[in-house]
Amino acid sequence: MRNFLVTLVLFCGITTVVVKAQMKPAIPSDPKIEKRVEALLKKMTLEEKVGQMCEITIDVITDFESPNDFKLSEAQLDTVIGKYKVGSILNVPLSVAQKKEKWAETIKKIQDKSLKEIGIPCIYGVDQIHGTTYTLDGTLFPQGINMAATFNRELMHRSSEISAYETKACCIPWTYAPVMDLGRDPRWARMWESFGEDSYVNAQMASQSVRGFQGDDPNNIGKYHVATSLKHFMGYGVPVSGKDRTPSSISTIDLREKHFAPFLECIRNGALTLMVNSGVNNGMPFHANKELLTGWLKEDLNWDGMIVTDWADINNLCTRDHIAATKKEAIKIAINAGIDMSMVPYEVSFCTYLKELVEEGEVPMARIDDAVRRVLRLKYRLGLFENPYWDSKEYDKFGSSEFAQVALNAAEESLVLLKNESNVLPLAKGKKILLTGPNANSMRCLNGGWSYSWQGDRADECAQAYNTIYEALGNKYGQGNIIYEPGITYATGKGALWWQENEPEIEKAVQAAASADVIIACVGENSYCETPGNLTDLNLSANQKELVKALAATGKPVILVLNEGRPRIINEIVPLVQAVVHIMLPGNYGADALANLLAGDANFSGKLPFTYPRLINSLATYDYKPCENMGQMDGNYNYDAIMDVQWPFAAGLSYTSYKYSNFSVNRSDFSADNELTFSIDVTNTGKVAGKETVLLYSSDLVASITPDNIRLRGFEKVALQPGETKTVTMKLKGSDLAFVGYDGKWILEKGDFRMTCGNEKLMIQCTDTKKWETPNK
Repeated sequence: MRNFLVTLVLFCGITTVVVKAQMKPAIPSDPKIEKRVEALLKKMTLEEKVGQMCEITIDVITDFESPNDFKLSEAQLDTVIGKYKVGSILNVPLSVAQKKEKWAETIKKIQDKSLKEIGIPCIYGVDQIHGTTYTLDGTLFPQGINMAATFNRELMHRSSEISAYETKACCIPWTYAPVMDLGRDPRWARMWESFGEDSYVNAQMASQSVRGFQGDDPNNIGKYHVATSLKHFMGYGVPVSGKDRTPSSISTIDLREKHFAPFLECIRNGALTLMVNSGVNNGMPFHANKELLTGWLKEDLNWDGMIVTDWADINNLCTRDHIAATKKEAIKIAINAGIDMSMVPYEVSFCTYLKELVEEGEVPMARIDDAVRRVLRLKYRLGLFENPYWDSKEYDKFGSSEFAQVALNAAEESLVLLKNESNVLPLAKGKKILLTGPNANSMRCLNGGWSYSWQGDRADECAQAYNTIYEALGNKYGQGNIIYEPGITYATGKGALWWQENEPEIEKAVQAAASADVIIACVGENSYCETPGNLTDLNLSANQKELVKALAATGKPVILVLNEGRPRIINEIVPLVQAVVHIMLPGNYGADALANLLAGDANFSGKLPFTYPRLINSLATYDYKPCENMGQMDGNYNYDAIMDVQWPFAAGLSYTSYKYSNFSVNRSDFSADNELTFSIDVTNTGKVAGKETVLLYSSDLVASITPDNIRLRGFEKVALQPGETKTVTMKLKGSDLAFVGYDGKWILEKGDFRMTCGNEKLMIQCTDTKKWETPNK
C-alpha cells in the first residue's frame, strides 16, 4: 500500500493536497471471504499455488480424434489438472461456437476433475465481447464501437446484463470484456472493439458494462452475472505504426489523463480482473511494467483484483521483445512486475519454471501468495466453491425474443446517418431498389470478428436464422422490389484472406441499375480480428470505389451503406452519393435495424464515436491541440495545419431537427470542490419523434501546458416528440476540468473555461489553482 503525507502548502495561490492515509479499497473487503482465502492458502503446496497462476487453452485438453464432435481428453486432463494443478482454462472448443448444453457439459467435467484433484474449482474464461459470441443461438449485440455510437448508458448496461445471463447459462463465469482501448488511430485492426476515441465515452460505457456483467456487489457475483476482465491495460489502441501489437509512444501525461481513465472508472465500479496490453510503450512491455501493474493499479487504487496476461505474452518478453534471455527469465520479470495469472496458453512448463524461480529465491514467496490470494478471492467472489457450475435449463430466457428486442434497439440507436441530400431518406415503399456491394448479403460482415469464431468467418454458417441486408430489405420493401446484383464479392474458401475480392462484375450491377429507382450500395470491410486485420492502406478497396463511381454515373440516386470496423478513406465517392449511412458492425439484428431506419419506421439517433478521416495523411481526433488547426501565420509563412476530416466526432443526422436554448450553469466561478450544474432546453422542432444525444464540452482557454482544443465532459440522451421541449441537466465537479501537468500531476488552474452544448456557449472561471500530489483525483 502506498501512504501519502498529509500537508497543505499555500504558495502563490496554489493549494497542494497530499494525503497520508491508506487508500480506501477500490472493492470493499469481505471478511468472510478473506478468512476463507487465508485458510485455504495456508494448506496449499507450492505446486498448487503456481498451478492456480496458470491458464491453459482448451485445445491442450481436447481429444482431437473426433474433430466434429468435441470431447475432452482424459489423459490431458490428468496432466494439466491432476499433475500441474492448473487453475484456469480458456477459449472455445474446436475454434467455433458451441451449444450452451455442450459448454455446460464440458465445464462440468473440468470442474469435477479440478475439485477431485485440487479441491479448488477451475475458472473458465471466454471472449464474449458483444453478446454470447461463442455460443450458438445466443444473443449477439452490436460491437463496442456501435454501442458507443448509441451514447446510451442504459442500453450498454442492459446488453451486458443479458450477455452475463446467457454466458452463465453456459456455466462460464468469466468474460474477457469490456474492451476500453481508446480507438484513436483508424489504422488499428481492433478499433471496432473499443468505444471510440474519447476517454470519457470509454469510461462511461465500459463502467456501465462492468455493472451490467457483474451486478452491484463485486463480492457476491450472483446466478445471472459473471466476472469481467478489463482490457487491454493500457494504450493498446495507438501503436505508432497503426499495426496490432506493435510499439506505442504515449507520454505519461496522456497515459494518466486519457488511457488510464476508463480503467480507473471501471475499477472504482468493482471490476474484478484486468487483462494486460500485449504491446510495448516507450521500450517497456506492459507485461514487465511494475510501475503500472503494481503501482498504478494495485497500490495506488488499493485494488485487490486479479491481473491476467494476454495470449502468450510472458513468452513474448523473451521471443519477441528480447528483454529476457529465456522463457524462465521472462516469467520472473512478469510475475515480479505484478502479473497474477499467465495465459500461457499451451505450455504447462510455466508451472515448472515458476516453482524453480521461487525455490531459487528469484520470485519471493510473498509475491506468489499475493497472486494466489487474488485468484482464490476471485473464485470465492464468484461462488465457484459452492456452485462450480449451473443448470442450463434454468436460464429459460436464453436467446429469447425479449433479449432480441434489446439487441435490435441497440442496433437502431447505433447506426449513423452522415448525409441525406434532398431528404432522399426515408425511402418510400413501392420503389425498385438495386442492392449491390460485397456487404449486402453477409452475416459475417454485419458481425465482424469475435463472432462464432475468432475471425468471424463462420458467421454465415452459424447465423443463418438472422437476416442479411438483402433479406431484411426484402422483408421490408417486398422481395419483388429488390434487385440483388453485388458487382463485387469477397473471396471465400480455404486460404482466402479477409480483404481479398473476386474478379469484379461491376457491369452487371450497372446494367441492373436500369431497372431500379434507387441504388443501395453496401461497401466496407469483411470480418477480421487482431493482427490478421493489419492494413497497409486505409483507403476503401479500389474495386468498391469503382463500383460506386460506375453506379453514380447512371444518374440514379445512390445510398451508400458503410459496413466497416474502422473508417476507410472514401473522399472520392462521398460527393457522388445522395445519402451515407454508417452501420459499422451492428450484429445479427443490424440489417433489420437498417431496414427500419431506411423506411422511416425508426429514426436515426447514432453519432460517430470517432473522427472519420478524409485523407490518408490527415488522421486526427476531436481533442486535438490548437496548433493542429492553424492556417496562414503572420507574414508569408504558410503553417498549413488545417483540420480536414470527412466527418467530425459526434457527427450524426436525424429525420427531425432540434433546437438548443437557455444554456445555463448554477455558478459562473468555481474551485475544485464545487459542483457545477449545467442545464439546457432541447426542443424537437421537426415532425417526427426522435432521440438526441446532448453533449457537453469544455475548452480550457489558457493553461501551463498546451490544452486540448476541446474535451467532452458529459452526455445525456433524450427522447422527444415533435414540438416537445425537455430540460437536460448535467453535473460536473470542478475537479473534472483538471488536467495532468508537465510534472505528471493532476492540476486545476485558475482561469477561464468555455463550455459548449449544441450551438450554445457560456463562460465559467476557476478562481483557485489546485494541484494533487496523489496519483489520482
